[in-house]
Amino acid sequence: MSQIGITKTFDIGDGRMVSIETGKLAKQADGSVVVKMGDTMLLATVVSAKEAKPGVDFLPLSVDYQEKYAAAGRIPGGFLRREARLSDYEVLISRLVDRALRPLFPDDYHADTQVMITLISADKNIMPDALAGLAASAALTVSDIPFNGPISEVRIARIDGKFVINPSVSDLERADIEMMLAGSAKDILMMEGEMKECSESEMIEAIRIGHEAIKIQIKAQLELAEMVGVKAKREYNHEDKDLDLKARIEQELYAGVYEIAKAGSTKSERGDRFKALRDEFIEKLTAEKGEELDAVTLGLCKKYYHDVEKDAMRNMILNEGIRLDGRNTKQVRPIWSEVGYLPSAHGSAVFTRGETQSLTTVTLGAKDDEQLIDGAMFYGYNKFLLHYNFPAFSTGEVRPNRGPGRREVGHGNLAMRSLKQVLPDETENPYVIRIVSDILESNGSSSMATVCAGALALMDAGVKIKSPVSGIAMGLILDPATGKYAVLSDILGDEDHLGDMDFKVTGTSQGVTGCQMDIKVDGLSYEVLTEALEQARQGRLHILGEMNKTITAAREDYKPHAPRIVEMLIPREFIGAIIGPGGKVIQEMQRETGATISIEEVGEYGKVQIFATDKEAVDKVVTKIKGITTVPEIGEVYEGTVKNIQPFGAFVEFLPGKDGLLHISEIDWKRFETMEGVLEVGEKIKVKLLDVDKKTGKFKLSRKVLLPRPEKTESNAPQSDSK
Repeated sequence: MSQIGITKTFDIGDGRMVSIETGKLAKQADGSVVVKMGDTMLLATVVSAKEAKPGVDFLPLSVDYQEKYAAAGRIPGGFLRREARLSDYEVLISRLVDRALRPLFPDDYHADTQVMITLISADKNIMPDALAGLAASAALTVSDIPFNGPISEVRIARIDGKFVINPSVSDLERADIEMMLAGSAKDILMMEGEMKECSESEMIEAIRIGHEAIKIQIKAQLELAEMVGVKAKREYNHEDKDLDLKARIEQELYAGVYEIAKAGSTKSERGDRFKALRDEFIEKLTAEKGEELDAVTLGLCKKYYHDVEKDAMRNMILNEGIRLDGRNTKQVRPIWSEVGYLPSAHGSAVFTRGETQSLTTVTLGAKDDEQLIDGAMFYGYNKFLLHYNFPAFSTGEVRPNRGPGRREVGHGNLAMRSLKQVLPDETENPYVIRIVSDILESNGSSSMATVCAGALALMDAGVKIKSPVSGIAMGLILDPATGKYAVLSDILGDEDHLGDMDFKVTGTSQGVTGCQMDIKVDGLSYEVLTEALEQARQGRLHILGEMNKTITAAREDYKPHAPRIVEMLIPREFIGAIIGPGGKVIQEMQRETGATISIEEVGEYGKVQIFATDKEAVDKVVTKIKGITTVPEIGEVYEGTVKNIQPFGAFVEFLPGKDGLLHISEIDWKRFETMEGVLEVGEKIKVKLLDVDKKTGKFKLSRKVLLPRPEKTESNAPQSDSK
């Protein structure tokens, strides 16, 4: 007997139906739902601890999205044959949901909270990631966990000139705008996407249409909550408070903090002065008490002092238009860049903006270097990779190197999507491309430095990108009480940390190629969003102008030490001949030349890719393959190699893999009684193809027909070499 749950079904706006079910699965979680569209089903659960851990003054929220291979009828690859750590794709979806949910938890809620979204059934043409935010928010909405939602997420794409909500996998391939949006009923909370040089106004239109779809999904969640019976949100007290201490810190330290903030100093100088002011107050308070401060009081001192720093910085910007490093709201920090810095790399660039620096390399590879994507929903190969590294020394810190975290995966993905839009197609660029950005200094917007350095390094490598790409991170300071706000261009790390928005926009001089926005308030109005996009456009063009002082277009040729790739199309029936029995022929070519050869069947043809570090090796392989694929023609003259000598003649390889018999009578106009001393194995000779046996396919060759016919003697006897 099946358990009956409570289900809310709604139309997403174009006749396609989505259902949200609760009360059937995972009932011990604080909240759980199953979202279904077509055959795609997501199970979302949320659990939050009843109490916060001692000393925790933030929200320990974890969001994990995972796709079960069984959902798509597949068995995982690898040795263990089971789901392991999250793939980069799953990490990216987890981040999208996390960034949408996190701003809407109460600021004083600090209990460990875990959201898990699992793909339990897959529809090949419905992308589950567009439903993950809806599922997570619905699970929170039917729970007793404090949450200022609901919210939802949608994918908005422009396909064949029309905007589509949550398009099918097949239709998405034709999109020139693709964005994931998250929002509340009132405002946009998060966005991330890629575009083929679209305008800012086109972006705004996409956001408006996507937001209307989000409102439909929010209404459905509220109706589901009513059907379930609205739960009272749990009561909690996760923060120690000392309002007298808070007031004293504000009164005694605000002016000093404001003075430091306004001094326009560097990150390290400013940090040292802020810390010294805080430590001086703690020492004073300790002296007054006559004993060391307890952990709670010390923690409150640091917390309230941080709040003073935040208020001073924000008020300074809103009231005076002055920022921590002395810039106005629209100024971009000083920029310098250099290409070709690393002599052995195929392409390299250093891009420095203020106290943020990226050293980026480009490596060109062959087909064998493609990345295998083995996921539950997607299986295939990737030819463009971008990896972003953020070592601890870039911020003057010490921490173990544990490999890339979620932040590194997300930043690298944004830069990859931004640069992907300007790459040449495969006919112009047969290479696998790997870009690696190593952040050497960081004080805000290192992902945008990666985009700029990546474009410079691609041009240095000789990759014919359509246009250079730059990126800029925009910030926001918003006072909800007064409605005053300031949009900041090229934000510092502190402005990201203490501000209300991190809005990254990338693009060429013609339009936007990528974007990513996170906000810390409960939404962003279209008025502010429009202003931020226009200010970002101006900043982006300024950065492009600075980049153009270093290099304006791709180099005419690849570096001398860069590998060369030649592609050939051959008739499909010759693929086996090039590979040879057990791979003998292709392996021998690779051994002799040092080149890497790959063959892929494409329709009626075989696409052969030859990859080598020098032109001579490529030319040798091309010659051999042309020989194998050439159809011998009767009457044609070939240069052959003697392979084997028999008493009745010699076998000559006149095309790669094709031997013909040169009979003893066809070697010369002279008569030879024996083959001894006439020809040698390995000797190069010219021969003519006389005939092909129709039954056996054997080739008949002649050398003598290419030699001058000797004059006859008076006796009309043929010439002989006998005495």
